[in-house]
Amino acid sequence: MFSPDIFYPVCYTMIGLAVVVFLCLQKVTAGYGMAYSPKWGPAVPNRLGWVLMEAPVFFAMLALWLCSPRRGEPALIVMACLFLFHYFQRSFIFPLLIKGKSKMPLAIILMGITFNLVNAYMIGGWLFYVAPADRYPASWLCSPLFILGTVVFFAGMAINWHSDHIIRHLRKPGDTRHYIPRGGMFRYVTSANYFGEVVEWAGYAILTWSLPGLVFVIWTFANLGPRAKSLHARYVSEFGDEYVRLKRFYILPFIY
Repeated sequence: MFSPDIFYPVCYTMIGLAVVVFLCLQKVTAGYGMAYSPKWGPAVPNRLGWVLMEAPVFFAMLALWLCSPRRGEPALIVMACLFLFHYFQRSFIFPLLIKGKSKMPLAIILMGITFNLVNAYMIGGWLFYVAPADRYPASWLCSPLFILGTVVFFAGMAINWHSDHIIRHLRKPGDTRHYIPRGGMFRYVTSANYFGEVVEWAGYAILTWSLPGLVFVIWTFANLGPRAKSLHARYVSEFGDEYVRLKRFYILPFIY
C-alpha cells in the first residue's frame, strides 16, 4: 500500500487531477454555501455535512499514525498533531459555529470525503511509512524550514479563523440577506477565508518539505481558487459598483 511504486504515482496523478479540477471549476460552481443549488441533488444540513466530510480524514490520519512503527518519533508526532489540529477544528468545532439553515449536497460530501482520504494517505503515508527513516530526526523541529513553515501555517490558520468569524457575524438572527464582508484580509481579496487556508497548507508543505505537502497546497488552490472567482462574480452581480470599487482580488492579494 505504501510502496514507492504506488505512492509516488498517486502523488503525481493527484497533481494532474488538480489541474483538471481547476479548469473544470472555471465552468462549474460547487453547489454549497453561498452557491448552494438543489440541482446538486439530496442534501443534509450544513453542520452535519461538514462533520461527515471532514471527520474521516481526522480518523484516517490518526489510524496511520497509531499503526506505524514510527509512531513515537518526536518530529513525526508534532507534524501529525498540526495536521490533526486543523481537522479537529474543521470536523468538530467549525460545524458548531455555523449559523443559518444552509444545506450541503451529498454529492459534495462524497467528493470531499474521497479527496480527504487520499490526502490522508499521501500525508500520513509519507510521514509514517514512505519517508526515509532518517528524514525527520528530532532536530528537524529546530530547522529553519520547520520553523518558517510552522509560522506560516499558524498565520494562515489565524487568517482563516478570523475570516470565518467575520462571515458568521454578517447577519443578525433571522436575517437571510447577503452582505459584503469587511475587515481583515477581506480588504484585499473576496475570499479571505480561502486565502488563509492556502497559506496554511503552504506552511505545511514548507514544514514537511515534502512532495505530498506540495500536492496538498496545489489541490487547495485548484479547488478554492475557482470558487473564490465565482463568489467574486456573485458579489459583483449582487452589489454592482459598490463591490467593484473595493478592487479586491479573488483569493491571492495583488495576484489573483
